[in-house]
Amino acid sequence: MDTGAGESVGRRWDPFACGRWDLVLAVGAVLVGCLLVFHGAVPNGFGRLGSLLETFLPWLGLAVPALTLLALWRRSVVALFAVLLPAAAWAGQFAQLLYVPPASGSAYDITVVQHNVSDENPDPAAAARALRAADADVIALEELTSAALPLYEGVLAAQYPHHAVIGTVGVWSKHPLREVRPVDIRPSGVGAGWNRGLRATATTPEGEVALYVAHLPSIRLSPTQGLASARRDESARLLGAALAAERLDRVIVLGDLNGTVDDRGLAPVVSQAGPADSGFALSWPAGMPLARIDQVLARAATVTRVWTLASTGSDHLPVAARIAF
Repeated sequence: MDTGAGESVGRRWDPFACGRWDLVLAVGAVLVGCLLVFHGAVPNGFGRLGSLLETFLPWLGLAVPALTLLALWRRSVVALFAVLLPAAAWAGQFAQLLYVPPASGSAYDITVVQHNVSDENPDPAAAARALRAADADVIALEELTSAALPLYEGVLAAQYPHHAVIGTVGVWSKHPLREVRPVDIRPSGVGAGWNRGLRATATTPEGEVALYVAHLPSIRLSPTQGLASARRDESARLLGAALAAERLDRVIVLGDLNGTVDDRGLAPVVSQAGPADSGFALSWPAGMPLARIDQVLARAATVTRVWTLASTGSDHLPVAARIAF
């Protein structure tokens, strides 16, 4: 009887032999590679499995060392060759993100910080001081509460004389702001008091820039419904439409978008303003970051560097970025 696990015992080792478990490893490697390359083909109809996969897509790369070790343990050349497929697929999509330009080596015009400060932050004043210390040109905040807002305003006022707040989102700037208005990104069924989007024109030394600050609806993961992202996706479409109608060429989008740039649910936004080409900058959850759902996107500009700052007491980490026009 052939058990598969001991098929090399009692005979000469053949590196090109393909027993049952060698075949399982090879098929598994091919499957991981296909998911990395063709993740868009995974349907979103039931439980939004496609978006769930894309949210954590880079983590599929962990399958490569695991499969490699198993192939070495099996001494299977066939399985090792198969592992090259997911390794190449992951490298093709994410290897460039491993490189983070040195702080002094990337040309840029302005620095921005994006942060969901949390409406349950125990020390908003300390969070504001930490953000101020980053010395960015623009700071965008979400989950501002009426109780915490005066603390943020007081700490940031001297260094950031220009600011605007609409609902629970706000922007602080060293440069003058004008044409401030709300951006309606309310999904259907949500009341008029739900204000989580704003737009402002910043007059920088390099010219006018449209700043968008947005906080898209949260998503939930449940064993019965999968990824509940319908409201987030609807809000993303509304934000994408607003960006498409923007008259200024230069646009910067800052916000807790509750999704990664690989998630197809954010495609209406990412198609209008692109992310950084380097740096993972995982921002959520703060204690053990698994994904960057806090985004800095730009149009007619390049996000040259993106990184996270130290924890501020929020469940998100602040995300800082340098932008070149």
